[in-house]
Amino acid sequence: MVAINKLYVSLLLEGHNFDVGELVLSNQKIYFRYHTDFLKTGLSLSPIKLPFSNDIASADKQPFDGLFGVFNDSLPDGWGRLLLDRFLSAKGIDMTTITPLDRLAHVGSRGMGALVYRPEIKTKNTSEPFPALDILADEMNHVLQGNSSEIIQELFILGGSSGGARPKIFASYNPLTDQLIHGTDNVPEGYDEWIIKFPSSADSREIANIEIAYHQMALMAGIEMSECLLFKGKSGQVYFGTKRFDRVTNNRLHTHTASGLMHDNFRMSTLDYGHLMDCAFRLEKHVKAYEKVFRLAAFNVYSHNRDDHSKNFSFLMNAKGEWQFAPAYDLTFSYSGYGFHSTMIAGESKNPGRRELMKLATHFGMKNAASIIEEVQEAIGQWGAIAREYGITRETRNTIQSAMEKIRD
Repeated sequence: MVAINKLYVSLLLEGHNFDVGELVLSNQKIYFRYHTDFLKTGLSLSPIKLPFSNDIASADKQPFDGLFGVFNDSLPDGWGRLLLDRFLSAKGIDMTTITPLDRLAHVGSRGMGALVYRPEIKTKNTSEPFPALDILADEMNHVLQGNSSEIIQELFILGGSSGGARPKIFASYNPLTDQLIHGTDNVPEGYDEWIIKFPSSADSREIANIEIAYHQMALMAGIEMSECLLFKGKSGQVYFGTKRFDRVTNNRLHTHTASGLMHDNFRMSTLDYGHLMDCAFRLEKHVKAYEKVFRLAAFNVYSHNRDDHSKNFSFLMNAKGEWQFAPAYDLTFSYSGYGFHSTMIAGESKNPGRRELMKLATHFGMKNAASIIEEVQEAIGQWGAIAREYGITRETRNTIQSAMEKIRD
């Protein structure tokens, strides 16, 4: 494979196509410069860390291997990175020679959000029928266990630009016909773009049921989320799916994670929900932004979602340059690597509760924090009924209930 030393960055934003700038790799350092004409749009793509000017800019080596966070957000991590590495290795490519620009060239136009990278290293789309969900799940476990998969290219096309640890695919779904398709650049009428997750061999078979139950609790708690569904395989196994919030029909929205915005290494994070609240206010320019983040913080505390790292919070920007806190995602019962919250609450991550939440609210002058906490607790109090509705076993219901009850009020 010929090494990529220059990439042209463009933005396909709500039907508009903008030439953004250039990424250049020179002497093992990555440089970026906005195009002069793009600066006239006023669309600052990463207003905290990337200077919105015609100057040549470069980022520190850490935390994103020399990339600015806005471009690193386009790269797959977890499952998607594993697929890309397997895909490249299968082609005989020495992985030690692969650079971040090479990886972005493989993402091309298939990444999350609205950024596009050219020249794009094309992957041949398949016109074959959509593989059965159970078959995909089995093949994904082969990949996770280190075995070769007969459909590695198929999996790469379906999910090679996705993030997160759990296996997942991108697909287009028509709710009226209950059909899934893939391999098309333009989504046909009646279809929306979805992400479907699959359990790894280490996950509970109930993982999808738990996540859809948490989705229902979050909605009851007043948290905005994209539509979510359970997709059933022929075996009866169900898979959690969510509609993509970065796609509206064939239009795209610019998407930026909190990790990318603030250059936070989500694997060794020092982020606090206070930082997230401040970031949201700076982007939305309205105090309502505080409430959105605070409500989500309360939900993650009381529902025992401890894998609340900085890649699990995102912001969206439209063609007018208006930012908003993205719908919540990846809400489920979880522990982080060390059992602490990945994002601190007023400096506490081991066992936060009402005291830390109210300290956070006081710092930002929130007057309705207590009522938000009560609304969240009332929704989470419905766990037992919601879990039974989604067929979650008594043992699992009780395990999660017990963990929730240990949280300090």
